[in-house]
Amino acid sequence: QLQLVESGGGLVQPGGSLRLSCAASGFTLDYYTIGWFRQAPGKEREGVSCISSSGGSTNYADSVKGRFTISRDNAKNTVYLQMNSLKPEDTAVYYCAADPTPCGSRWSEYEYWGQGTQVTVSS
Repeated sequence: QLQLVESGGGLVQPGGSLRLSCAASGFTLDYYTIGWFRQAPGKEREGVSCISSSGGSTNYADSVKGRFTISRDNAKNTVYLQMNSLKPEDTAVYYCAADPTPCGSRWSEYEYWGQGTQVTVSS
């Protein structure tokens, strides 16, 4: 069974950090672009970051550039999203998704999705 599982979410104060993980089971991530997306209550799902299958290409939303870093460890079949200098507006459910589509594609292009992990930034 193909599965993606996110972890690492939680409650953090503004300015704090979290590292999200996206672990795959049932398939290898080697050949897939991985995207991180988020959705806040009442808002549309938006792309946060993506990384190509080789790791050689990454993309970030303007709102997170300089604060978030995406990386992948194909040996561990896991992709990470390091989130620093978190802001209240980063509060959302974060999802990872996998697909052979190029990095930067819209969320609807991704075939495999995790269940999401809640990130709450609040004092």
